[in-house]
Amino acid sequence: MRERGAEVPGWRVPPRPEAVAMTGRYARLEPLAADHAEGLFAAYAGAPTLWDYLPYGPHADLAAQAEWVAHWSGRPDPVFFAIRGEDGQVGGVASYLRIAPEAGSIEVGHINLSPSLQGSRAATEAMVLMMGWAFAAGYRRYEWKCDALNLPSRRAAERLGLSYEGVFRQAAVVKGRNRDTAWFAAIDREWPALKAAFDTWLAPGNFGAAGRQTRRLSALTRPILAARDPVLAAKG
Repeated sequence: MRERGAEVPGWRVPPRPEAVAMTGRYARLEPLAADHAEGLFAAYAGAPTLWDYLPYGPHADLAAQAEWVAHWSGRPDPVFFAIRGEDGQVGGVASYLRIAPEAGSIEVGHINLSPSLQGSRAATEAMVLMMGWAFAAGYRRYEWKCDALNLPSRRAAERLGLSYEGVFRQAAVVKGRNRDTAWFAAIDREWPALKAAFDTWLAPGNFGAAGRQTRRLSALTRPILAARDPVLAAKG
């Protein structure tokens, strides 16, 4: 008899994500709306390299930023969120995309964090909130894809416990340049261990008076990774 995949007992198609706010201890995600444009434009000002690996941007003025927000807000796929940090200011965006409930698969992408939000615990918690919703809703697979040359994004994926799954060569042409796409993912059976790692890292006791971490998230999630990205391993 030919071998077949394992049965998935009790499988139910999960719901599509809705544009509903998600709030944590340090971060708040809000459905992208027109009133976020001004804050985003201010947050991204003076940092044109944030857009290097994205198919759009940077925006020349507030009107262009507002046009971008109007274009992407309210869509069923991708579902965009604006991210507020601990200071209450809008500092970035992220979205669910390539949403395939029938396959139990969903991706996080279009992530663009301002310099003030990058490296913050709010930025990490925003990603945790999005991942947590997906697995709680019944998705089996949570994907992260990025330009294979985007090392900060690759590091961020592994830090969050998403395992490296390889590179799709010549996957796209972005702004007239070739893009090889690196794939990362976490699956539902890994979520309990990932959630425990996130809860440990996000606990107030893990941060000193200046907000500096005591335990590194990468140290907590590394044992969960199914594969180590050879590019990052070679670069230490």
